[in-house]
Amino acid sequence: MTKLADAHTAVTPLKGRRVLVTGGTTGIGRAIAVLLASEGARVFIGGRDPDHLADALARIREVGEGEGVVMDLAEPDNNRRFVEAGAAWLGGVDIAVMNAAIAAEGLADMDEDALRYAIATDFTAYLLGAHAALARMEGEGDLVLIGSMSAHVLGPGSTVYAGIKAGIAGFAEALRRELGDKGVRVALVEPGKTGSTMQEPDVPPEKQREAIRAEAMLRAEDIAVGVHYLLTQPRRTVVQQLVLVPRAESGE
Repeated sequence: MTKLADAHTAVTPLKGRRVLVTGGTTGIGRAIAVLLASEGARVFIGGRDPDHLADALARIREVGEGEGVVMDLAEPDNNRRFVEAGAAWLGGVDIAVMNAAIAAEGLADMDEDALRYAIATDFTAYLLGAHAALARMEGEGDLVLIGSMSAHVLGPGSTVYAGIKAGIAGFAEALRRELGDKGVRVALVEPGKTGSTMQEPDVPPEKQREAIRAEAMLRAEDIAVGVHYLLTQPRRTVVQQLVLVPRAESGE
């Protein structure tokens, strides 16, 4: 008689794994940190607001173990400092989730300072953070880059954000090929519309809740479940690109 276990592939456990999450104090990053902590991973998060950090850590510690720092990753040296602080607390790095990002307007609607800040946060910090995290990984590891469907669904006000996220997509694919034979898996997660503070003020919280109830917007926890899926696949498997969109999204 065939064992039921033979019908399923091997599952990579998360218990004891050491995880960095940038932008882990709110939205998608917070949801990822909470879920991974609930599975036994130890998580180290970062964000820009002390109150958000305290709230996220309180939730993480309800289900597992976590620590974090307040740090603005738009400052180039802070990416290395964040990884060093996390690696010191965790005792090393097994998983790094590059998630911290801010919204951006159309190119013609942004002044130069705002444009530079968006690029520094949404693009440069991904590369610098990944570089620093890889230096702390010993042997096998996972690098997860949170991109966006904005890279593919283009609109007149999406120039800067879409351009950055398209760059992240190209970076992720090339990096997977660079690091695959070194034991590091690289995955790109591209969410569609997801309820978070990034949607504000254009879509206030109550409108977000209405859209989620109508299944026209995702919850941050939906993205976290996707990240959980790709991290628990057998080591021979890389989920190169995971796209998560609302079932009832209108496409407007």
